[in-house]
Amino acid sequence: MDMAALIAVIGVAFFFTYTNGFHDSANAIATSVSTRALTPRAALAMAAVMNLAGAFLGSGVAHTVSSGIIETPTGSQGMMILFGALVGAITWNLTTWYFGLPSSSSHALFGGMVGAALAGGTGVIWSGVVDKIIIPMFVSPVVGLVCGYLVMLAILWIFRKANPHRAKRNFRVAQTASAAAMALAHGLQDAQKTMGIVVLALTISGQQTTQDIPVWVKISCATMLSLGTYAGGWRIMRTLGRKIIELDPPQGFAAESTAATIMYITSYVFKAPISTTHVITSAIMGVGATKRIRAVRWGVAKNIVLGWFITMPAAALVAALVYWIVDLIFG
Repeated sequence: MDMAALIAVIGVAFFFTYTNGFHDSANAIATSVSTRALTPRAALAMAAVMNLAGAFLGSGVAHTVSSGIIETPTGSQGMMILFGALVGAITWNLTTWYFGLPSSSSHALFGGMVGAALAGGTGVIWSGVVDKIIIPMFVSPVVGLVCGYLVMLAILWIFRKANPHRAKRNFRVAQTASAAAMALAHGLQDAQKTMGIVVLALTISGQQTTQDIPVWVKISCATMLSLGTYAGGWRIMRTLGRKIIELDPPQGFAAESTAATIMYITSYVFKAPISTTHVITSAIMGVGATKRIRAVRWGVAKNIVLGWFITMPAAALVAALVYWIVDLIFG
């Protein structure tokens, strides 16, 4: 039973990573596709490869997920908590993908973990939740908005005397690099989150006693994220690339560069699992605001932000319900 439960949880974790890939592929490439810097398929292929590479660049975020959010549960109860957490996150991913809403897969997972832990009577490390999740959830979009605005202002000033058509053509080429950097950062952040869940499952089952991430876990999570990325998330891509603001190549480059830089800093310096969705969306808003405030479709932006706030509670509720159902059947 214990081995069967472990296999089930790891399988669901891999499926979550797959949904994370197609749900969040828009984060890395929507701006490049909307400005025609890259064709959709070329952008997806590039993002898949860079996601795969990014997954091997660090482990700080994975350790935060595996040991900094909930107390390590034990036995079959622990497996049911992880199962509920993952199903809650998957449900929210699929729901927001269907409606084309760029919500955070990361916060869906964290909400699922907290909801299932509370339902299962396992302690939540509230200091870790506040420091590593809640505070970054509020701070990172503000930083993305402000930095996106400032980076775009700098670009406008530096290239103020450049030929507009030549500048746009050069920035369209530069966007290939900024989109690759964004995809690499996405792999660094999001693949590690699932690695942390799998390590937690292995620890609960007694298959390992350390927080080290086995190579097969890294390869599997990175591969599933890349496969999901290549499957594409066209609904969300339209929202990010067109509905918030019509981006041109300089704006796309500014947004991607800003978001990627923020993600690298939070991954290596703070080891905080931030949302790529929050950062790139806010950076797009900041970049767009340099054109004129009304250029940003704030009604669409408002709906996106509202979705951010209900992500964790919604995933937590579904995760708690799933835990209770599984506990009723197998407990």
